[in-house]
Amino acid sequence: MHTTALVVKIGVHTAILYYSSRRHAGENLQRLLEHREAGLDKPLVMSDALASNTLAEDAAVIRCHCLAHGRRTFSDVADTFPQECQVVLDVISQVFDHDEHTRQAQLSPEARLAYHQTHSRPLLDGLKQWLAQQVNDHLVEPNSALGKAIASLQRHWDTLTRFGAVPGAPLDNNLAERALKLFIRQRNNSLFSKTEHSASIASVLTSLIATCLHAGVNAVEYLTALQEHRAEVFADPAAWLPWAYARSRASPEATRRQSWAIWARSGSPFHRRMSNSRAESGTRASDVVGHQRKRPCDRRFRHSQ
Repeated sequence: MHTTALVVKIGVHTAILYYSSRRHAGENLQRLLEHREAGLDKPLVMSDALASNTLAEDAAVIRCHCLAHGRRTFSDVADTFPQECQVVLDVISQVFDHDEHTRQAQLSPEARLAYHQTHSRPLLDGLKQWLAQQVNDHLVEPNSALGKAIASLQRHWDTLTRFGAVPGAPLDNNLAERALKLFIRQRNNSLFSKTEHSASIASVLTSLIATCLHAGVNAVEYLTALQEHRAEVFADPAAWLPWAYARSRASPEATRRQSWAIWARSGSPFHRRMSNSRAESGTRASDVVGHQRKRPCDRRFRHSQ
């Protein structure tokens, strides 16, 4: 069974979704996109370059691939090809430094794109030429570990450098990788799910908890509020998302329902009277009809007598 972690960013809000099933990540994402409203701009989709992340309609999204994964293919063989790998690692390190600067300066997506085009694009253009020279001049064996790393970087160049062409495009998939670790710990602790349905329920609950943690919301209080206001949640789910539920819970209607729920749990006079009447009627019925306890050995004792 596979587990997919999808981190969905809409404006300033972030939702973390988990899917545990026999479907791959691309299939899970495709099913999610099918519920997306028509007419919206193409969404940015960041992932590693594994085939399992491919969508059935990949042209419907702006595909980005993780530059950190691209860097790892060179860092893994740096001991064997130190000089060649250092050229690639130095350029990618500078690009990440530039992106960190845009984050600290809190630049808008458009300003961030302009900054990368000014400072990162010349570095990447030079690296692209260097990679082509290694292949064209036969300076590297194509079937070697370095040759395969270069081929992978060239094959996914456009998606790996999407941040230099599209506003808001991320550099890496680290946010989803960190989110996936939460579910990895859960799977290691629970060892397995008895059925695919139970795995799906665990995914839903973990999605809510992970989204609360990312939004700085107390997950226990949030899950309790969802149960206490079930009718309101079903009527308007968007109002009960982790970053919005506090306002919905404070509404007069929600407060009235919550007070009724607390009153019912604590036990009202009518509630106790109704319970007592049911208990008394059960006692009277048992007095009239009578109940005999069946013991497993009764039949054997009768035969032996």
